[in-house]
Amino acid sequence: MRTITAEELKQMKEREQDFLLINTLAEEDFEATHIPDAINIPQDSDDFVQQVEQQAGSKDKPIVVYCARTECQSSHHAAEKLEQAGFRNVIDFEGGAEEWKRAGLELVSHEG
Repeated sequence: MRTITAEELKQMKEREQDFLLINTLAEEDFEATHIPDAINIPQDSDDFVQQVEQQAGSKDKPIVVYCARTECQSSHHAAEKLEQAGFRNVIDFEGGAEEWKRAGLELVSHEG
């Protein structure tokens, strides 16, 4: 699996590349804060791979997974599951929401 930095992810978004950005944490963590345009599919859910495939529409579509920070292993486990399931373009944004915020980029929060 390949990894990217906040700057590389920002460039992918700015170029409007066709990829799926997935926050792999639990729903309450996603609701608290996430990168704009990300969807939430918790990697510990039983049907994680099926949900990703349904959202992506193809195992060839680039999938960027991320979680909270480098120390968080959720996105790494998610990337491994996807690669084992035959996805061909899996990218782990290891720095996650923390690196995104440190880079001065906006996070979305749905807390009231």
